[in-house]
Amino acid sequence: MTPRSISKSIDDLVSIIAVADGEMIGRTRLQKTAYLLELTGLGSGLPFAYKHYGPFSQELADTVEFAQLFGNLEEAQRQASWGGFYSVYTTGPDVVVEVDDGKRGIIELAKEANPISLELAATAAFLATDGFEDPWQETANRKPDKVSRLDDAKALYKKLSAIAVPNAWPVI
Repeated sequence: MTPRSISKSIDDLVSIIAVADGEMIGRTRLQKTAYLLELTGLGSGLPFAYKHYGPFSQELADTVEFAQLFGNLEEAQRQASWGGFYSVYTTGPDVVVEVDDGKRGIIELAKEANPISLELAATAAFLATDGFEDPWQETANRKPDKVSRLDDAKALYKKLSAIAVPNAWPVI
């Protein structure tokens, strides 16, 4: 990444958190939100590949690190009730951004969504663009321990796909 692309990536990342009222909870949520923005033509050009939790961008993960170094973003680690840890991303209260309705709608839905449902919806969309004939079934096959959230994920995807975006949502 060049210094110019790092700066733009940081600005784009910070805008996602700012639109989410200055706070987003969870690395997976952040990754899936950014992926959905890329999918619909509202992202910043980040590449995504399939990982255990669905679409993942190493460049986004690196940008989080850079944004913390430059003071544009804070990441706090908190302990979950089950003993693991999760991240809480925040921007300063003075960060104000202008975004179009589509981007705002995706970010707001993603922020409020159940994180597993969001993961499953983003995974199914990723698999659809990767050529899988039945992306929901493939998602269920890859994530059998989360299949109980599949109906919620489908409902979330239906809400997301009602948002007007530059690039059409995959029909799944």
